[in-house]
Amino acid sequence: MTTVHELTATATATATTTTAELSVWPASTTEPLRGDLAVGGVPLAEIADRYGTPVYVLDEAEVRDRCRTYRDVFPDAEVLYAAKAFLCRAMAHWMDEEGLGLDVCSAGELELAVTTGFPPERIVLHGNAKSPRDLETALRLGVGRVVIDSPSEIARLAAAVGPGGHQKVMVRVVPGISAGGHEKIRTGTDDQKFGLPITDGYAQHAIARILDQPQLELTGLHCHLGSQITSVKPYLVAVRRMVGLMARLHQQHGLVLPELDLGGGHGIAYRPGEQALDLASLARKVRTELDDACATAGLPVPRLVIEPGRAIAGPAGIALYRVLAVKHTGEHVFVAVDGGMSDNPRPALYGVRYAPRMVARHSTAAPARVTVVGRHCEAGDVLAADVDLPADVHPGDLLAVPVAGAYHLSMASGYNLVGRPPVAAVRDGRVRLLVRRESFEDVRSRDVGL
Repeated sequence: MTTVHELTATATATATTTTAELSVWPASTTEPLRGDLAVGGVPLAEIADRYGTPVYVLDEAEVRDRCRTYRDVFPDAEVLYAAKAFLCRAMAHWMDEEGLGLDVCSAGELELAVTTGFPPERIVLHGNAKSPRDLETALRLGVGRVVIDSPSEIARLAAAVGPGGHQKVMVRVVPGISAGGHEKIRTGTDDQKFGLPITDGYAQHAIARILDQPQLELTGLHCHLGSQITSVKPYLVAVRRMVGLMARLHQQHGLVLPELDLGGGHGIAYRPGEQALDLASLARKVRTELDDACATAGLPVPRLVIEPGRAIAGPAGIALYRVLAVKHTGEHVFVAVDGGMSDNPRPALYGVRYAPRMVARHSTAAPARVTVVGRHCEAGDVLAADVDLPADVHPGDLLAVPVAGAYHLSMASGYNLVGRPPVAAVRDGRVRLLVRRESFEDVRSRDVGL
């Protein structure tokens, strides 16, 4: 995927923009005018003028191309898009058309997808603390599988299904592997809230309880190591440990499970030069490891399931902000924009670093080291620390932040009541609104007290 992207960027870049600078932008990115960029054939300045700022731009072709890359490199696997990265009706529709399933974490995500027309049997429901509404909605809509995350969930789900009902389930197992870009997004270790550990026997005990519930059909094991993983090795270790558990279950219960879900967490580059997970290498080595481990254990090879989210949505999105103020304080220059942690909390949560760029104006000024900050009443409201922008950056300038399609708007808040930004999609020279801007009337109408 990276090679194709770089080749496309080489073909479309002009003398003023290098291939390296465009390496984290959608493959459709061009520079029709010096200092400006277009994505999907639409100038970013035009989108900002039409919809205002902040605004998120999603390249539909980039999303679809990344879905097809996953289907190509994992031809025998079931690919589920992790809706928590970003979900709207159009995104669900694109996933359906591209042949992907969905991984959802709430009744809200599930209902949005199904009411859009997404087949519920191709949806998997996750969550470490599923509410009664989550489970009721899943059963009412006919979700394909429910991933059991705790022992107490077994009895609750079985009771909700009823003695004459039937529901396919998986069990989330903690394989005891530390992987991920930040400690807050590492979910494969024993000391966190997700799943059932192998090491202390909790997973095996839960599986035995599930087998005693005739209305629950255990179809496979699930694990998720974390997020923003750029090395193949943790996934290979996970395969060995998961197949080892499958072998013990076969010995104890005669159980042969047809599915193995390795979750997602596939890392992407947020800035030029950063490493991304090599999907082709991942697919090839995981397949070899799975075949070898199952042959050693004397088990049939289960169908692989994977759950990419960030790696599909992230590089397809751009956030556009308008500069409101530039402040020189000692040795620091702060460039304040009209968004911030309410529409992108990731820098404050995980220390994520981005590579913003000024667009819609060609500057001949030398670059200056600045910190791009948001408008909110928090010292930690920083969008991009210590980045280079033209030294003459001033109020009214337009900044574009690439790789903004995942865990931005999906994690947005109502802080300071500024309203969540809209989402516009671009493709083939056209732009259309997917999600409108949250208005003050939206906020006011929810406030029913006096």
